[in-house]
Amino acid sequence: MDLPRPDPDLPHLADVVPSVLSALGAPDFERRIPLREELSGACVLLVDGLGAELLDTYAADAPVLAGLRGRALSVGFPSTTAAGLAAVGTGCRSGEHGMVGYTFRLGDAGVVNALQWRRHPGGEDLLDAQPPEQVQPLPTTFEHAAASGFAVSVVSNAQFAGSGLTRAVLRGGRYVGVHGLGDLAAGVQRAVADRGFCYGYHGDLDLIGHLHGPGSAAWRMQLRQVDRLVESVVESLPPGGLLAVVADHGMVAVGDADRVDVDDDAALLDGVTAVGGEARARHVYTDDGAADAVLAAWRETLGDRAWVVSRDEAIDAGWFGERVADRVRGRIGDVVAAGRDSAVMVRRTAEPVEAGLVGHHGSLTTAEQRVPLLLAYG
Repeated sequence: MDLPRPDPDLPHLADVVPSVLSALGAPDFERRIPLREELSGACVLLVDGLGAELLDTYAADAPVLAGLRGRALSVGFPSTTAAGLAAVGTGCRSGEHGMVGYTFRLGDAGVVNALQWRRHPGGEDLLDAQPPEQVQPLPTTFEHAAASGFAVSVVSNAQFAGSGLTRAVLRGGRYVGVHGLGDLAAGVQRAVADRGFCYGYHGDLDLIGHLHGPGSAAWRMQLRQVDRLVESVVESLPPGGLLAVVADHGMVAVGDADRVDVDDDAALLDGVTAVGGEARARHVYTDDGAADAVLAAWRETLGDRAWVVSRDEAIDAGWFGERVADRVRGRIGDVVAAGRDSAVMVRRTAEPVEAGLVGHHGSLTTAEQRVPLLLAYG
């Protein structure tokens, strides 16, 4: 099977924050992406779901973003928010930080939802039973920067303050909770003007894409709002200030014919103990001794709808980065299935809400993997 592999010519989303902090003068950070010298303050603003291909297609709706368009980044596998935010927060790929999916198996806790920090689907809160700082023990880039004396802030939705994912991958900065585009812009402006480093997050473009589809009228209206947000920040950048706009993944639209219901196909469940990941990137956990049979069944059933590989094959292909930590290996499925084209492997019984979404991401297509790196200097 001819498997997709990471593009060695593309920088990774994990390279952005270390490069920005290096340009700010923070010690012990590697400059992986060329940036201007002598920065006085900087913000890395992540727009959830802003794929490079989507921005290029709908550039007329986002003239400010399009005007900043430069090189693209790769986000790695899986192309999903938990992994993307962890890449930003740790400077590492998913094989090291361990956030290997929207949901994944976590030891005795079973399959957990990384965004809600609950047993999946619909189980109990795991903040006490699975402390985020232990699930993701690597020091964050924010912790390193703060220890070096930099003023570090995280400007994001107020509802995410103290969440499991925030504690796991974004800890180390002062959390500034915001409620809309206005105070997000103001919080970023203030941090950069005060000669600090901040990470900002906006999630509504992804939400609208899931509900209505990327490229829909609603999605394009939201993209226009994001463009205005960025314009407001760029106009206020002080001399020496930097705004770096990135994303955690792109998105593809799917139709009814693209959906395979895992919960309704006995061939896909025989020998399977649990299913994690999401509709475009599935982790399949098997009974002892059943991995080969499950791999064969998923390959036969899905055919050319998905790349279906064993855990070792996925690791050898570099899907999770050059290194996979021992503590992370068991979180990866015994079988890994990544959707091709616009195919999705939904679970209408276990995940009815997710199964009905119009927009999806998680896999290895360029639409999902490539995101823009947009740089604006004061």
